[in-house]
Parts: sequence; structure tokens; C-alpha cells
Amino acid sequence: MDRWMDGWMDGWMKRDGGARWEFSGGRAAFPTHSSRPPRSGRLGWRRHGRGFGSPGWGQPPTGGRIPFKIGQPKKQIVSKTVERDFEREYGKLQQLEEQTKRLQKDMKKSTDADLAMSKSAVKISLDLLSNPLCEQDQDFLNMVTALDTAMKRMDAFNQEKVNQIQKTVIEPLKKFGSVFPSLNMAVKRREQALQDYRRLQAKVEKYEEKEKTGPVLAKLHQAREELRPVRDDFEAKNKQLLDEMPRFYNSRLDYFQPSFESLIRAQVVYYSEMHKIFGDLTQQLDQPGHPDEQREQENEAKLSELRALSIVADD
Repeated sequence: MDRWMDGWMDGWMKRDGGARWEFSGGRAAFPTHSSRPPRSGRLGWRRHGRGFGSPGWGQPPTGGRIPFKIGQPKKQIVSKTVERDFEREYGKLQQLEEQTKRLQKDMKKSTDADLAMSKSAVKISLDLLSNPLCEQDQDFLNMVTALDTAMKRMDAFNQEKVNQIQKTVIEPLKKFGSVFPSLNMAVKRREQALQDYRRLQAKVEKYEEKEKTGPVLAKLHQAREELRPVRDDFEAKNKQLLDEMPRFYNSRLDYFQPSFESLIRAQVVYYSEMHKIFGDLTQQLDQPGHPDEQREQENEAKLSELRALSIVADD
């Protein structure tokens, strides 16, 4: 019996990366043909020296432990209905964010173009006033002066309109758009909580599938304790977003309606004033008995006279 025990022990003594494994005494189990040391009985293996793996009892001489990988849990922790509702509500907010950015950008382009137009009109009238013709023809000077006055009035009303649009439309759009980064961050935190939830749920399921030994039960208990606050955190974040995202989306009507009403009023006031300004200008410039057709004919006749000059004649 002693010779059998010595031979059995010699067969199990191995070297592993420079480390020596020794049998720790106890009651021997019946020998098998397995390449691993028996689990039954009070046998143990102590590792000495260098090598891969952690020293201690109960580890077979296999060169170290390979940690199991945590995959996706088998249990569906978020129902398809909840996930579909979340994706739908968040998708609507993403579209709203894009539309808000586009509208703000277009409104800025529009106001910049309006200002550029009125400033250019004032510049043209000033250039005409400095034209030598105004010194020679009093009637022409009167017309250009009337035009210059009208352009300056137009520019003043245009500036008022742009200021009102900036204050009542563009600034509210900008403030509304500034909310989305916080919303997107809340969604990212919810996603991170979901990943942690799935990882720990898979860990719990992994231990639940293992043989119910003392160490496994201890690790299972620890995994469940780790899972509980993570699950509660995800459920709280998920519920908050599902409750508040529809409310945020529906609030856009009450938020933007005053801005759009102000935009319409600003345009109505501006173009009403433009109608008056250009109506007055038309009365000052129109000459009785000279319809547009007659003026066009007179211009063509004068242009023909200019073309008849030798300095502009074709070779």
C-alpha cells in the first residue's frame, strides 16, 4: 500500500514553469486515469518556486487559472416593448435636436442677408448722391435724395426687425438647443448602467450554473449583492427618461409658439412699413403722363443715340 501511494504521489508531482508542486497529506482518494488531481478527500497541492499561477491549496498543476469570460445574460433584463418605446422617444428627440439646429442656422442666415441687403441699398443711394449728375440736374438730385431717405428708413426698420427676431426667435432656439447635450449625457449614463446590469446579470447566471460548492455559493451571493444596486440604478434612470422624454418633446409647442408668433408679427410690421415707404417714394418719383411703356421707349431711343456715336461703334 505504501509503495502504491508513493508511486501515485510521484505520478502527480510535476514541474510547471519552474514551479514545483507537492502533495499535501491527507486521506487519499481512489486513483483514476484523469489528468487532474482528484477533488474528493482532503488532498491538496502546494506550489513552490516560480511559475504562472497563484500559490495556495487546491490548484492543479495546470500553469494557472483562466478567468471565465462574462457574456450576455440569458435572461432578458429589458423587455422589447420598453426598449422599443425608449428608442422611439429618443429618436424623436434626436430629430427635434437636428431640426432646432437647422432652424437656428437658417434664421441666422436670413437675418444676416436682410441686414446686408438694406446696408447695400443705403450704400447705393450714397454713391448716387456723390455722382456728378446730381450737381448738374436738380430733378435727378431730388429723386436720389428721396431714394436715399427711403433706403435709410428701410434700413432702420430692418434693423429693428432683425433685433426683434434675434431676441424672440434665435436666442430661444439657442437656449432650447443647449438642453440637448445634458439629455444625451443622461441617455449615455442610462446605456452605461444597462451594460453594467447585463454584465453582472451574466455573472450571476454563470455562478448559478456552476456546481453548488461553498466557494461558488459565496461568489454567487457576492455577485447578487453587486447586482442589486446596479439593477436599481438602471431601472431608476430608465424610468426617469421614459417619463420625461415625452414631456420634453411635447413641451416644444408651448415653448416655440410665442417665438413663431413674434417672428410673424415682426415680418408683418416690417413689410407694412416698407409698403408705406416705397408708396411715398413712388409718388415722389412718378411723373404724370409717363407710363412705364413710354419710359422704356424713351430709354431705348436714347440708347440708340449713344450707340450711334463713333467712339462706341463696332469696327
